Amino acid sequence: MSDPGSPTQQLQKSLPKIVVATTVALSFISFWRGAAIVLSDLASTMFYVGGIAEQALGKSAPWFVLAVLLFGFAIRSIYLESCGMFVRGGVYVVVRDAIGPFTAKFSVSALVVDYVLTGPISSVSAGHYLAGLINELSEHLHSDFRVPPAAFAVSFGIAVTLYFWRQNVKGIHESSGKALRIMQITTVMVGLLLVWAPLTMLLKGRLAPPPLPTLENIRFEPHSLGWLEGTFWPTIWPAALVIGFGHTLLAMSGFETLAQVYREIAAPKMKNLIRAANLVCIYALVATGTVTFAAVMIIPDEVRPKYYDNLIGGLTTYLAGPEILRLGFHIFVVIVGALILSGAVNTSIIGANGILNRVAEDGVLTHWFRKPHRRFGTTYRIIGIITVAQILTILASRGDVYLLGEAYAFGVVWSFALKGLGVLALRFQRKDQEYKFPLNFRIGAIEIPFGLGVTTAALLLIAITNLLTKQVATIYGLSLTAVLFAVFTVSERANAKQAHGAQALEEFNLDHEPDVDPQRVQARPGCVLVAVRDYNRMDHLKAVLRKTNIRRQDIVVMTVRPVDAGAGEHELAEDQIFSDYERELFTRVVALAEKEGKPVELLVVPATDPFMALVHTAQKLKASRLVTGVSRAMPSEELARRIGLAWEQLPEPRHPFSLEIISPDRPSTFVNLGPHPPRLWPEDIDRLHELWLRLTTKEGFTASLHHRDVVGAALRYLEKNLDHGGRREEVLEEIRRQVAAGEAAGRPQEIQPPPESRG
Repeated sequence: MSDPGSPTQQLQKSLPKIVVATTVALSFISFWRGAAIVLSDLASTMFYVGGIAEQALGKSAPWFVLAVLLFGFAIRSIYLESCGMFVRGGVYVVVRDAIGPFTAKFSVSALVVDYVLTGPISSVSAGHYLAGLINELSEHLHSDFRVPPAAFAVSFGIAVTLYFWRQNVKGIHESSGKALRIMQITTVMVGLLLVWAPLTMLLKGRLAPPPLPTLENIRFEPHSLGWLEGTFWPTIWPAALVIGFGHTLLAMSGFETLAQVYREIAAPKMKNLIRAANLVCIYALVATGTVTFAAVMIIPDEVRPKYYDNLIGGLTTYLAGPEILRLGFHIFVVIVGALILSGAVNTSIIGANGILNRVAEDGVLTHWFRKPHRRFGTTYRIIGIITVAQILTILASRGDVYLLGEAYAFGVVWSFALKGLGVLALRFQRKDQEYKFPLNFRIGAIEIPFGLGVTTAALLLIAITNLLTKQVATIYGLSLTAVLFAVFTVSERANAKQAHGAQALEEFNLDHEPDVDPQRVQARPGCVLVAVRDYNRMDHLKAVLRKTNIRRQDIVVMTVRPVDAGAGEHELAEDQIFSDYERELFTRVVALAEKEGKPVELLVVPATDPFMALVHTAQKLKASRLVTGVSRAMPSEELARRIGLAWEQLPEPRHPFSLEIISPDRPSTFVNLGPHPPRLWPEDIDRLHELWLRLTTKEGFTASLHHRDVVGAALRYLEKNLDHGGRREEVLEEIRRQVAAGEAAGRPQEIQPPPESRG
């Protein structure tokens, strides 16, 4: 019988417990930045929705776009209520619990179709704007060179998609700051249009608004009626309005991004989310409304069709003013369009990847889809599938923006409709809504969600109408949805079979906490924190287990559970935070710990910024050392720099600790984070001692002079000369020589840690 105090018994007592921090290391952003992220997706529609709408409905199309933009405030309220109801598990779990698994799979499939089509329509539209600019510049230069717009748009769309595929495989996402800068530039463009377009109308006398959407003015084309062509429905005004509404609803596409940024909005969350949503709707109303009305009122009817795929470019051509100014503005418009439309491509890949990751975590997709990239650790297979679907869509469209827009509308409207249906179902199941869709009436104890019910019914009516009026889009959308639905169903059944015959993994008890709690983790101050993520690369953990004296220091093994913008508005459920991958990862950690006979504490930290998660956890635990392995994505020096920058962002007082980066084939790299005693080279220690001897034997100082006094005086003298001394350049040159000498001698960044931190 083993000793109760033996390492084996201690290991058995400490291993089964895992502490999960659910709110740590989220990089909270202001409502301004949140709105910018949403508008980077939603505001991009101003570049193509006007041309798509007029091709389907005729010259009265801007009124339909305006109606959709106003209706966007109602769609906004659906997403606000959805975000305000705290439901773990993502869209699949929400709809599954509210309506059922069948509808949940269809809902996710339609949402993925939405994301898959966002990329192609955005990149192809950007390609048309670039092609139009190239041809216009060639014309101004009296050159015969021309690019075929459709072919150029296809090539550009594929290039942009491949670029963002690579960025996402690497795990490099666009920041909220970059989105804000793009929207600031876009706002300059919109502001110029708000002034220049009305001035042009006054100077050219084009003040007549587009014709009102009466039956006489709505010009349906055969391709805009689909299976309803030849029926009596288009001759009924209310039905004609619904048909027209369906063709322009994509003007408000991008609201799913509002749900994605909800968890990152700073407190007070709901108040700031409402501000962001209102800002998004008002901005879209002003920007997209201005573009669609101005294009119809300024561009002559006989030439406007050739600008349907390049609407704002055509608008700049017919503005009043000198030709050089119009050309300059056209170039500016194309730059803005390329930025915002390309950003929408990136958002589409991130969003689809996030949704499919959630589905995989819910057991609907097999582990094959979520296998991490060997170098970057991203779900590269899901990203690759999304990219292939987008490229095939671009090729199939042959650069036809109208065709892509019609297909895109399929995903948009069904995404809105099923979202509304899910929120409506949850209204009767939940009573903890932080925000409710307006217009609610009570009959006794029963609340009637009139506003939400009417809006959801309208969205379902538009969705069904779209099925009948968009033949190609319906065939494409239903086919892709059916394929996704089939993949989900087959994978879910395969997961169920694997659950019975799978190799047994360790069972862990999860202890969920709102933050890293040293008492829950049961790690003494001065512990060693080891970061792991790839279970095939844990040489650094083996080294720590081998050399750490557990009588002096505890070992905490942590993994960062990546949470990105595509994860949606709902926090991760317990089985998503600690999924099969984390279970297998920690099973291997346990095996290594058992082999060394040393106990470890286990920790999972969901985070949007892994570097901030590492330093935050080290500070909470008062760790003496943070240990990582080498990164496949970046050199050790860059990894140390990123972690150091994250440490600088911690609130005061910051806890100093050492960072050790262990590589199996070269000496460890040590970096001290925070104030710490310097580790002097032997020759520097000799120099310090010689100075002390000289001062005490030849300069009249007594034995009360210590080595630290010499160092302090030297530092103050150095500081004085750097701040305002005349020898500043001389001092800097001496420091440069010292650094160069160290590099020439091949010295590592830091020497080995002091003995008290070793085993």
